[in-house]
Amino acid sequence: FLQILDDGRVTDYQGRLIDFKNTVIILTSNIGSQLILKSIAEKNEITDDAKEQIDKLLKQHFRPEFLNRLDEIIYFKALDKKVVYGIVELILKGVIKRVKEKGIELSFTKNSIRWLVEEGYDMEFGARPLKRIVQAQVETLLARKMIANEINEGDKVEVYYDKRIPGLNIREKIDKPEA
Repeated sequence: FLQILDDGRVTDYQGRLIDFKNTVIILTSNIGSQLILKSIAEKNEITDDAKEQIDKLLKQHFRPEFLNRLDEIIYFKALDKKVVYGIVELILKGVIKRVKEKGIELSFTKNSIRWLVEEGYDMEFGARPLKRIVQAQVETLLARKMIANEINEGDKVEVYYDKRIPGLNIREKIDKPEA
């Protein structure tokens, strides 16, 4: 790895030279993530004290010759809700597209999206759980209804949040007549 960072090239096991000179390499680490979360919870931002503590941890975990080859260390903040909504909407667009290939028109209420964001987002784990909750709560529900022939080709359905259950459910979408 040091060869790549120093020379911008590396030789693979078959003797081929691989050029990294015009490459941006981004490394990520969870070192100090608890310090970041604590700092954000207390001050709503990453404090200079937290950054100093993270720098000490990095020096404990990585050798100086590695750290000295990095151009910059960026401290990432937790995702805010607006960004999380955007991520959920992107995931749901993929579900809508796959269901459309089966001839089914799918939509989501604002409350169903809000529920997915609230249930799926965790400051500590970021956006990773969002995809899992969509799979568990939306895709599984759709698959069960399709297998049971409750949803068929040509249907228009809507995923909604049902506070009585609580959770998501699916109903036939009734188009409102135009005025």
